[in-house]
Amino acid sequence: MGCRVVLRRMRAGDEEEFVRLARQSTELHADWVRTPADPAAFRDYLGRFADPTAGEALLVKQADTGAIAGHVTLTGIVRRPYDRAILGFAAFAPSAAQGYMTEGVGLAVLYAFGPLGLHRVEADVQPGNEPSRRLVQRLGFRREGFSPEFINIGGVWRDHERWAITAGMTAHLPPCNRHVLP
Repeated sequence: MGCRVVLRRMRAGDEEEFVRLARQSTELHADWVRTPADPAAFRDYLGRFADPTAGEALLVKQADTGAIAGHVTLTGIVRRPYDRAILGFAAFAPSAAQGYMTEGVGLAVLYAFGPLGLHRVEADVQPGNEPSRRLVQRLGFRREGFSPEFINIGGVWRDHERWAITAGMTAHLPPCNRHVLP
C-alpha cells in the first residue's frame, strides 16, 4: 500500500463529478450499496453530514490526477466509553480494483484513530461482497460476527458480516503523513 491517494471532506462542489461517477457505477454497486446518483440525492446525502456529530463524508482522490476514486464514511460515532465509528465505503467503476480504495480506507482508519481520537472502527459487509471482504481483510480487520437481516439496502433487509479493527491493530498501515485534507 503506497500513498497514491488523499482523503478530502466531501463538499457541494463535488456534486457533478460524484453524481456522474455514481451513475457509471450502478452495476458495480448492484445490491451492495446505494450511492447518491442524482443531484438532489447528493445534496441530501451531503446535508446529513452538516452536523459535525453525524460523522465524516470523505472522498478518496487519486493524488496524481485529483480524480475521485471512491468515498468513505465514518458514521455512528460514539464517544466514551466506546470511542467507535461505523465505516462505509464504495469505489467508483473507473477506479475499481486498482488498490485506491484499500489505500483510502486505510487512511480513513488512521484518521479515525489519530485526529478523531477513536479506538475502534467497525465495518458491515454483505457475505457475497468479495471485493469488500478482501479489502477489510487486507487492512487487518477481524471478522467478529454475522447479523441476519441487518441493514436495509434498496428496500431489502440484507445479512451482513461484522468486521472491526482497533487502534492497536494498525502498525502495518503506512501513515503517508496525510489523513484528511480540508
